[in-house]
Amino acid sequence: MTEITRDVVIVGAGAAGLTAANELKKAGLSVAVLEARDRVGGRLWTDTIDGAMLEIGGQWISPDQEALIETVAELGLDTFSRYREGDSVYVGPDGVSHRFTGEMFPVAPETEKVIAEITERLDAMVAELDPDRPWAHEKSVEWDEISWDAWLRQQTDDDEAVRNLAFATGSAMLTKPTHSISLLQSLLMAASAGSYSHLVDADFILDKRVVGGLQQVPLLLAERLGDDVFLNQPVRTLEWSDEGVTVTSDSMTVRARQVILALAPILYPRISFVPPLPRLQHQMHQHLSMGFVIKVHAVYETPFWRDKGLSGTAFSPYELSHEAYDNTNHGDERGTLVGFVSDRNADGVFELSADERKQRILESLSHYYGDEAMNPVVYYESDWGSEEWTRGAYATSFDLGGLSRYGAHLREAVGPIHFACSDLAGAGYQHVDGAIRMGRLVASQIIDEVRA
Repeated sequence: MTEITRDVVIVGAGAAGLTAANELKKAGLSVAVLEARDRVGGRLWTDTIDGAMLEIGGQWISPDQEALIETVAELGLDTFSRYREGDSVYVGPDGVSHRFTGEMFPVAPETEKVIAEITERLDAMVAELDPDRPWAHEKSVEWDEISWDAWLRQQTDDDEAVRNLAFATGSAMLTKPTHSISLLQSLLMAASAGSYSHLVDADFILDKRVVGGLQQVPLLLAERLGDDVFLNQPVRTLEWSDEGVTVTSDSMTVRARQVILALAPILYPRISFVPPLPRLQHQMHQHLSMGFVIKVHAVYETPFWRDKGLSGTAFSPYELSHEAYDNTNHGDERGTLVGFVSDRNADGVFELSADERKQRILESLSHYYGDEAMNPVVYYESDWGSEEWTRGAYATSFDLGGLSRYGAHLREAVGPIHFACSDLAGAGYQHVDGAIRMGRLVASQIIDEVRA
């Protein structure tokens, strides 16, 4: 058993933990980062599958993500814009595909009017919400007690309008059925991106990618830490008191003054706390859960959809793959499509054999792009739900009523134990940007305490 002593021990080598570790080290504090996996990056993972470079985890950068943009620039990484020239595709309730340009789906004029009116209403509500303190809004409890789906259906009886409005935060972002998340949780998702309009604008939210993959961010941050990053070290026990902490993995013990838990809250129970965490944390963490989405990668000899005048951008709340995009790598002659199968649809396809699942998903993509979509040269499904150290995607969210009840306590330190990850962020919630913001925030709090 290796034994070391540090000022701060960080559990989790994702963007939050590595950012915090680098900030602390810059301030002159000694650190150790313990990571359960055999790689750094957490939910960022760029890998080569059958000769194709795929972004298995997070990948996009939007203009509001200032912390991530700063980090990418500071690390000397290059970015490129997502391909978006040509028409988008929308499949309506009749199963017919329609080409369109602009942000509004090609729906009936009356449905378009309803969508525009409710979007304006949502933007006004989001503008009142502080993404770092959504529970502080005077209507937070009221908004947290009604489901996202139920609230939308109170606004209109136009089912197509409801489905199109709902999936932006439900299936697409929180990756849970829209009846299982609250209006407040959905408004927080929108507020984290600046507005509901931003969240539904693919050209905004999915703006740029990093040349060579976004996992380079944690890889380069870890490189700066050198021998202070320890892989294959799942933390089993965390003993804590006012005097400090002792963190134990299978082959290491780290003694430190403070600890940062930089992993998803659903993984906290994997650690045995001595003494146990307070009752509030025990209760709160039971009301957080991961969503579930399959990210589907289909690589073709050429980006054939471009020859048809298609951008690759496709949407439908009626399709198995509710959205899909051109995900071709920078400088690659081959074409890559990425599609998403979410919540109950994802549950359903995992009841099928792998071959049946692939067939069903590719059939769904063919409804957007034509029969050529049925024959990729590389096909891969990112299934984060089966990852032991993730257990879902993209992030955790509260059940009905949980955000207003517990949200104010999510980031509160417990003695020497601090919490930091994208699941706890306001701005950048669920995104790498939020992870970096949380890493910076917790590091600054610890530095202030040390200097006080």
